Amino acid sequence: MRPHVELIQEADYVWHGAELVGGEGRASERRLSVDEEDGSCSIRVDFHTDWGRGPGIHHANTEYHVLEGSMTYNGKEIGKGGYVYAPKGVPTEAITFSEGTRLLHYREYGDAGFDAVQSTKAPRWKDAREEVIVIDTEAMKWDAVPNPGPMPGLFIKYLHVDPQTGFYTRLVHAQEGWTDHRLAHHPCYEEAYTVQGHMEYNFGTLDLGTYFFRPARVKHGHFTSMEGGATWLLRSDGELFNWYTQSEWARWGGDAINYGPGESRMRWSMSSHDVGAGSPGRSERDLADLRASVEYQREQGQIDEDYVQHGTGTDKSLLAIAKAIDAARLQGGHGDDDHGHDHDHDHDDDHEHAPVSADWGAEPSALEHPDERTDDLAYVWGAGRNWEKGDPIPAPILSSRPVRSRSAGRWNGDGM
Repeated sequence: MRPHVELIQEADYVWHGAELVGGEGRASERRLSVDEEDGSCSIRVDFHTDWGRGPGIHHANTEYHVLEGSMTYNGKEIGKGGYVYAPKGVPTEAITFSEGTRLLHYREYGDAGFDAVQSTKAPRWKDAREEVIVIDTEAMKWDAVPNPGPMPGLFIKYLHVDPQTGFYTRLVHAQEGWTDHRLAHHPCYEEAYTVQGHMEYNFGTLDLGTYFFRPARVKHGHFTSMEGGATWLLRSDGELFNWYTQSEWARWGGDAINYGPGESRMRWSMSSHDVGAGSPGRSERDLADLRASVEYQREQGQIDEDYVQHGTGTDKSLLAIAKAIDAARLQGGHGDDDHGHDHDHDHDDDHEHAPVSADWGAEPSALEHPDERTDDLAYVWGAGRNWEKGDPIPAPILSSRPVRSRSAGRWNGDGM
């Protein structure tokens, strides 16, 4: 399982010797995201010399995407935008990279292992499937995304789609002015490396060289695409469905044992609103674009909430908790004047209180995958699972401390 990485600037990361088994030449890598259980990883590679290796079989589903420079596969040279997908267990042709090439390199469901073979006529692994894909993405046309959000302006180039699992790799471009004022979550993971442009969103600024790996069901959004738009290489380990949240909040608390005033006991609580209060907010242009997204949605006949800057106005957690308790009281037959219980007494006496109920509209168990607490992935709360239309829709999960690098700045809890 990979950790939640959001947001890093790759220039903040150290270089390692590139783990490219069986090749000749010299290269370095930055490890953007790694699964230490199965070897899956996302890597930025720089080639300091010409580099190459002959035909062979990869131990993982492997992808190469040229950011700058050139790649030659089976004698065909492709420059910037060159893309190769090499399925696990399938013999591949020789591949070379020219000195100075900058590369995005991905391995999924396996490690860096590579078995040399005489030719691609060598036998496949027994469970191997799919075929090698070689694409010049610069020559591809952009297609409009069918469901781009509240407003048009998203475009896509599909590079690889697994017909069985729905795993797919694509280039995505948001044109200048494309905005989505909501927070979304998905049943699958999503990762992206920014190859061009500038976008603002709840976790910070997406610009050239920024990267995130977002596990399934983590909320994200409040997007505003700036001058020139923005482009990413984006991957997901399943079909990406969008489920939206508005008026979001999170609150936590407890009883302090020895960190109240004078190291005393103290009841305390904080909320995502408190984390955001007083922090630098979105720019006036951002706010105008986000509000325009709301109006566009309303013009399409959709019911929508006003966009409110995170950490401003009334703390939504207080309103939500009060409404949920009131709803539970009304369902239990209690009126507004049912305040007979006196809380002004000494709590040193042993007595029991009736449990406080709250009506949240749905039982928490109804907002999980039915196998979430019992299957092989139960050790990772909120892990992605296959989802099909008609299944119960899982709610978003809380992510309060994603991996961030120094250039990403401080996250203010927006969308926590």
